[in-house]
Amino acid sequence: MKKTISKILCLVFVLSISILSGCTAGTSADKNSGDENKITVYTSFYTMHDFTKKIGGDKINLTNLVPAGTEPHEWEPTPADIANLEKADVLIYNGAGMEGWLDKVLKTLENNNLIVVETSKDLKLLDNADGDEDLKYDPHVWLNPMNAKKQMAAIKNALASADPSNKDYYEKNYIDNAKKLDDLDKEFMDAAAKFEKKDIVVAHQAFGYLCDAYGLKQVAIEGLNADAEPSPAKMAEITEFAKENDVKYIFFEELMSSKVAEVIAKEVGAKTEVLSPLEGLEEKEIQAGKEYFSVMRENLEVLKRALQ
Repeated sequence: MKKTISKILCLVFVLSISILSGCTAGTSADKNSGDENKITVYTSFYTMHDFTKKIGGDKINLTNLVPAGTEPHEWEPTPADIANLEKADVLIYNGAGMEGWLDKVLKTLENNNLIVVETSKDLKLLDNADGDEDLKYDPHVWLNPMNAKKQMAAIKNALASADPSNKDYYEKNYIDNAKKLDDLDKEFMDAAAKFEKKDIVVAHQAFGYLCDAYGLKQVAIEGLNADAEPSPAKMAEITEFAKENDVKYIFFEELMSSKVAEVIAKEVGAKTEVLSPLEGLEEKEIQAGKEYFSVMRENLEVLKRALQ
């Protein structure tokens, strides 16, 4: 009798494990069933992620390497990030020196099928005005909407190459966003034509392409890397410039400290305001729906207040 009971209990146990295993496998399969045929795409930092999301939509599995709220100039990939890239289909990055870690990572990857896209490759790059940093060019190309348009085209082409069955979908999304970029460019052009002033004092030398496109001039407290405190001589120089040119706003960015901008603003009787280089947004901003177009229009509004 005891043996019979033991056999029954063993049978129940085995059946239970089988049922649980089957349920687990089914749940896993169901969870991934909608994603298993999608290409896996990684992007290097926020702006590339936003552009790729606009083109790829719900046809791709998209992951951004740099976490929300992290300054991309200072970020380095983890071993887990590199392991994930070994399984990816596409890696999209800006280039022009923005991702200092990239060359080293690409040399270690064994993923021969990975499509790697440098979105700034065919753009006219601006030289580093300072010339004393490790960056040869200004990498912030996306702040000119016409450059952003070309970057989105490169992204569209890469996604279509990796996933030909959804080529028309990517093309449509590109056309829609290209029109939005044309409209954004016109808004900046129309506003800039009315600006009485042309000089903007910024914490970070990130706005060369924006200024070049719309006839403005940036006077930067810190260089392209924005990773060092300005010298007393530099602070004095910027302060004197702001006084002589009746500068009303000293701009800083969302991922950097506003301390230096506030010191200069207090000295010259100016206000401080965010002018975003769109290198990254905080998670709460992303959840609130902020993205390239909305942030660029916020930039335009603060420029109107500062320059008209």
